[in-house]
Amino acid sequence: MIDLSNIHKSYITGTNRLHVLKGIDLHVKKGELVSIMGSSGSGKSTLLNIIGILDIHDEGDYRLNGQLIHNINETKAAALRNKFIGFVFQSFNLISFKTALENVALPLYYQGVSRKKRNRMAAEYLDKMGLLDWSDHMPNELSGGQKQRLAIARAMIHQPKVILADEPTGALDSQTSYEMMDLLQAINREGITIIIVTHERDIAERTNRIIRLRDGNIGDDHQNGIKKETTGVFNRP
Repeated sequence: MIDLSNIHKSYITGTNRLHVLKGIDLHVKKGELVSIMGSSGSGKSTLLNIIGILDIHDEGDYRLNGQLIHNINETKAAALRNKFIGFVFQSFNLISFKTALENVALPLYYQGVSRKKRNRMAAEYLDKMGLLDWSDHMPNELSGGQKQRLAIARAMIHQPKVILADEPTGALDSQTSYEMMDLLQAINREGITIIIVTHERDIAERTNRIIRLRDGNIGDDHQNGIKKETTGVFNRP
């Protein structure tokens, strides 16, 4: 599903060049539930942004579902994101002046789905999240857990093959964080590939595979309790 080979990424600020990713080799199969850990500045979010085609790598090869991601413009990148990828963020990234229903329906608007159909589908996903009664509420009227459920519904509505979650429990208390992981695990059991960036060990331990970044390289890779050194839809819980 996701294949990265010798991925490098640098940023230029003034006369300084920051080499963030230094030859990443990463292969994630369809249906895996993976967490990425690492200290601040290790390259976690940069790697997730490249996988999500929000940023472009400088060197190396990236294939998403067999398609080479290389020299694509923003229109093509947006089309690929809308087809393959759903995003969940720590800050929820909800639109404050739109209702819960409108927030969830938004990806379908960009796909050209009619208002009637996208609102019907959004209501179905809100119902799956236990939020149907909150359809007409604004994001500021929801709790943190409700906002994240709303964000997950929005990520799922266009039926992506991959969910990318950047610190999805970072703004939540412990109990709500575990509820979110229950939900993400349930989504994963439906065959959706999920990659989670997290700094929380207890969250990472609920994934099937843990990848640790160190200074722009993959330091180690734990899968099913085995450490491999390296170089380089769903039900309500």
